[in-house]
Amino acid sequence: MARLWDKGLPLDERILRFTAGEDHVLDERLVAYDVRASIAHATMLEQQGLLSPEDAAAIRDGLEALGRAHAAGEWSISLEDEDAHGALEARLIERIGEAGGRVHLGRSRNDQVLVALRLYLKDAVSELAKGCDALAAALDALAERQGDVALPGYTHMQPAMPSSVALWAGGYASEIRDDRDALLRTLARIDKNPLGSAAGYGVPNLPLDREATRKALGFAVNHEPVTAVQLSRGKAEASLIFEIALLLGDIGRLASDLVLFYTAEFAYVSLPDEMTTGSSIMPQKRNPDVFELMRGAQATATGALVEALGIPAKLTSGYHRDLQRLKAPLFRTIDLAEAAIEITTHALSGVKFRPENIRLDDDLYAAARANQLVLDEGLPFREAYRRVAAELRAKKR
Repeated sequence: MARLWDKGLPLDERILRFTAGEDHVLDERLVAYDVRASIAHATMLEQQGLLSPEDAAAIRDGLEALGRAHAAGEWSISLEDEDAHGALEARLIERIGEAGGRVHLGRSRNDQVLVALRLYLKDAVSELAKGCDALAAALDALAERQGDVALPGYTHMQPAMPSSVALWAGGYASEIRDDRDALLRTLARIDKNPLGSAAGYGVPNLPLDREATRKALGFAVNHEPVTAVQLSRGKAEASLIFEIALLLGDIGRLASDLVLFYTAEFAYVSLPDEMTTGSSIMPQKRNPDVFELMRGAQATATGALVEALGIPAKLTSGYHRDLQRLKAPLFRTIDLAEAAIEITTHALSGVKFRPENIRLDDDLYAAARANQLVLDEGLPFREAYRRVAAELRAKKR
């Protein structure tokens, strides 16, 4: 099989395995996006007189058919293909003949992979944002069901002030919506058309119309100048991973609360049996494993962020093969976030607070009493604070 860069020279099998890496597996999610981008590129070439109408039509029909076949599971990317781009072009040539070899005019694998990746990321961000909305709504629903249940609010892991399920759930819902907004802001770096930048220096001699591909693919702007495209590699990826890490941090803190609340010592919440697991040695155990795994998810995203920041660090300008390694941490983080959002949303439906087990000690109202002294007697707050503290000390003697 001839690869996109093949010049007729042999390639060491070990070199192929190492340089292709995981791309033939990771790129399965990019096939549909590469099809879209390749059709837009071919249409632009036709409009610019660089591709005949007959060849353009054959390319469009061939790519659409290959996209449908891939979606139906009729073919997948092999190691020999290297990546989605090689797999599509090789199959396109097999399907439509010589015309398939014309689709790569005016582009490089460097802008080809980036346009597919950015189209995928636009969809991924949209799905993550929808997931955040659903998770926040699940927290709202919990507050609606049991919002009146009183809870002690903690600072330093010590009872501090009165709270409630409504306040507890509402705080997390607000932060999840903040995470959604931050995820959407990553589109500022993602929503830029890289097509026409080729390997980072444009395409000599060809009258490409970057605006045509921008409009066809729905990008907000063209990425300008062409030399900025490869310099940007890793920035959108790291930005998205960072925001996902913050989202998973909020989910982790939510999960940590529920793990604590589910302990026998607290017993603030109950969970359905079908949402807990058991012990292989202790017959009595029901474990909140799902929340424990949520709690640990941010660590994976944090590690991915270190990868994404480290890969492009200290690279010179232009494209480098190191950048291929950005896909794995990026996709791993997106997949984890989608799973964590979905399972947290689902699990919240089974959380039930147990007001009969929740006690609010009188000490929790100390700040309120100090404030009341200010209102009733006009005391400076610091004096009221000391008076209440003295009363509490005397009470405990």
